[in-house]
Amino acid sequence: MSNDILILYYSRNGHTAQLARLIARGVEEVAGMRARLRQVPPVAPVTEVAQPPEPEEGAPYVTRQDLHECVGLALGSPTRFGNMAAPLKHFLDSTGAEWASGALVGKPAAVFTATSTMHGGQESTLLSMALPLLHHGMLLLGIPYTEPALTHTLSGGTPYGASHVAGPKGDNSISEHERELARALGRRLADAARKLAADA
Repeated sequence: MSNDILILYYSRNGHTAQLARLIARGVEEVAGMRARLRQVPPVAPVTEVAQPPEPEEGAPYVTRQDLHECVGLALGSPTRFGNMAAPLKHFLDSTGAEWASGALVGKPAAVFTATSTMHGGQESTLLSMALPLLHHGMLLLGIPYTEPALTHTLSGGTPYGASHVAGPKGDNSISEHERELARALGRRLADAARKLAADA
């Protein structure tokens, strides 16, 4: 049986990818659990050149097999007008077969995002990603206030999921509290997946 947590994201400027890697570190702090980093390809209104089968940098592109093989899922996107980015929505809209077969039912899930401004729609973006996961029958996890960084953060980090405030020019580095919360989310997701698998 797989013990992989799929960490699936879209990242335009690298901030969401950084959060994904921190969540992956948290996942791998749980004994016996592995992180499987994957990204979705970009989309455009008009396709001029087909995307290469593998991205030039970062994690490989996601496949349907990744969804079937994972025991948990962390889903990440930058904010676009308070919503998930179009490439991630496009991918989720293509998972009807997985919905029909129940491939993700009962698996734990979490969400994460990055915004350029403090009030740039972090929580609404996290909620927008949570909705299709509920339709897939997944078990949503957030970050509880027993994590001290959630109370002390002055930038990203919400009870709905991990987040980062990148700044209007994208030059804010991930704060220590944001790092702690991303890793905590990864640990929580991996721990829940391990317990659910043991009870199955």
